Amino acid sequence: MALLQWLSTVSLLASTILVVLILVTTHLPKKRRTNLPPGPRPLPLVGNLHLLGRMPHLSLQRLAHKYGPIFYLTLGHIPTVVVSSARTAKEVLRTHDLPLSSRPQLYAAKQLFYGCTDIAFAPYGPYWRHARKICILELLSAKRVESYRPGRAAEVEQLVRRIAAAASAAGGAVNLSRLLGLYANGVLCRAALGREFAEGGEYDRHGFHKMLDEYQALLGGFSLGDFYPSLEWVSAVTGMKRRLERTFKRFDCFFDEIIEEHRKKRREGGGEETKDLVDVLLDVQKDGSLEMPLTMDNIKAIILDMFAAGTDTTFITLDWAMTELLMNPRALKGAQDEVRSIVGKRRMVSETDVPQLHYLNAVIKETFRMHAPVPVLVPRESMEQVTIDGYQIPAKTRIFVNAWAIGRDPESWKNPEVFEPERFLGSSIDFKGQDFELLPFGAGRRGCPGITFGMASIEIALAQLLHSFDWELPHGTKPEDLDMKEAFGISMHRIAELIAVAKPHNVI
Repeated sequence: MALLQWLSTVSLLASTILVVLILVTTHLPKKRRTNLPPGPRPLPLVGNLHLLGRMPHLSLQRLAHKYGPIFYLTLGHIPTVVVSSARTAKEVLRTHDLPLSSRPQLYAAKQLFYGCTDIAFAPYGPYWRHARKICILELLSAKRVESYRPGRAAEVEQLVRRIAAAASAAGGAVNLSRLLGLYANGVLCRAALGREFAEGGEYDRHGFHKMLDEYQALLGGFSLGDFYPSLEWVSAVTGMKRRLERTFKRFDCFFDEIIEEHRKKRREGGGEETKDLVDVLLDVQKDGSLEMPLTMDNIKAIILDMFAAGTDTTFITLDWAMTELLMNPRALKGAQDEVRSIVGKRRMVSETDVPQLHYLNAVIKETFRMHAPVPVLVPRESMEQVTIDGYQIPAKTRIFVNAWAIGRDPESWKNPEVFEPERFLGSSIDFKGQDFELLPFGAGRRGCPGITFGMASIEIALAQLLHSFDWELPHGTKPEDLDMKEAFGISMHRIAELIAVAKPHNVI
């Protein structure tokens, strides 16, 4: 028996050594081509994965300081190029926009977005072009975004009432992060789904907050299969597959409820006067003239895109903007004085006031510069070889644009670590994808099509917060006391919630 156990142990050890040798041999980094961008030497098996750390945008910024604005990494088995300056980002997002317009098939995105049939993660091709066209012309056109104005106004008024009630109950201190999250979710739900969900317990019943947090964590998390495609099965062992399936099922069941609710309303002949995004998608699906009809899974994938991206961008930007303003009283006073001088004695800010709020616009741009909602833009994948900054980038290379680092690049910005909205007064730099120093929404073909929707939701809410309340940090809290640590995911928000004192100025 002892001999059998010894032989069994030796056999297991030999098998283990063989597997390790095979893995090391098959995953040894190939000899670098001399015309690739510079970069750190990869290790056997892991390549440069060990250099990413817990906060990849910071690690990649440090590597850019050492190797330059374009550098090369081997992440597991995946050839990767990272760009970290406005100049190199312009080459990726404009000069070579078309050949760099595809997406790598990330494991989490395939599980959550019905096989990557959404707009953000779909690979370049006929389906993506078709879906993007629907999005731009039907879902998020300027006319459609304007039609959602009453919903935004209702949610802004609800936000003011919630802050006033919370401040009254707690002696002025409010959990502003939580209330901004409710606002962002409410605006998106009214536009996408036709009604709000915060009241009546539906927000808690569906667990929106936890669903979105899990979604962001999974999309931004580590999946071995993304770096070693042959080892995708390991996700079943680590538990990631189970988490993805659970989150997917929750969203899928929720969307089934919503779609059935809309179908019932349509059967009963209602809802024609005010169409939401689900109505529009169902109309598109019903249109028999389309060359590429949308399946129900396609519709749900696109809804999830709108739901997650629309909520997160609005919340993150408002939360960071209020955090920075509370830490910079001079900027807070400048923005507040401007809003109140334009709005006057009216209780509510109108969207027609927004074009006159130049300092407020500068505050939002400065927030985007310092706190890009998506710090490292969703990766692209090259479809053919291109030359960037004199270096040859092979086909099937993954491309990362570090928008966070670009926003803090001293070659583009004076005093980049200082929150200074004045830098945008009189400046032509904008965030719509033409100025590569500022890329909160990306640029080119894969730029976010929801800029108009997102900005409408952000501008009116921030203006109203400044008009309706005087703001300050809780007694005894100094700006340097605030915990500014970030939770890295596909998007990035502060870990700590923002607690602020709100004193009603123009609420009643």
